[in-house]
Amino acid sequence: MKTKLSEKGVTLIELMIALVICGIVVAAIYRLFVAQTRAYTVQDQVAEVQQNVRNAMELIVRDIRMAGFDDDPVSIGGVLVDIPTTNPPIIPADNAIDVFYEHNAAPRQVTYFVNGLNQLIRNQVPPDPGATPGGDPILDNVTGFTLTYFIDMTDPTGKRDRRAHFEVNTAGIGTANVVAVRVRLSGRSDHPDVNDQVSPRALDTVITMRNLLSDKSNIFDAFNP
Repeated sequence: MKTKLSEKGVTLIELMIALVICGIVVAAIYRLFVAQTRAYTVQDQVAEVQQNVRNAMELIVRDIRMAGFDDDPVSIGGVLVDIPTTNPPIIPADNAIDVFYEHNAAPRQVTYFVNGLNQLIRNQVPPDPGATPGGDPILDNVTGFTLTYFIDMTDPTGKRDRRAHFEVNTAGIGTANVVAVRVRLSGRSDHPDVNDQVSPRALDTVITMRNLLSDKSNIFDAFNP
């Protein structure tokens, strides 16, 4: 007795077509995965750069606000009087700054500058335990670090009024008192995808030197003599 074999199945051509379709689907999924991974990497790097720039700016703000601070006033006739130190509150520059103040009854000098590796360096004298001689980098891949200064003017009696009136660069300070500092700081990631798609992250902050202002002054007096 003869048995008729089933003719059901797939041909070689049908199998090749199915494989091609599967390959196209897998390639599309892979491209979508790569695009999503790259987008996540960019966003993660942008957030990291923003946080790093913000952290560096917070250190700068803290030190500049302390400029001229004397934490060990002496009693003269029953009145506490601050004895000025031999150092000026700041030594200004357009792309660097030295800040002087007292901390725990000891003089402290803090310097900010950008080195040849595009790192923002904070150098403290005397250094904290474990600090690197010459300073420690607080921000990498710096694309900009510039400073301008708000200065006072003379009052009707001829004395410096210690109120912010004009914003100038270092050359424009002259004999005036610096009562506030504008810091512009920007940095970028070292990741190529981020640098190709996103501009550097930047902060622009005006810092009042609260130990050097008059009792009635604040930064909102700027440009209003």
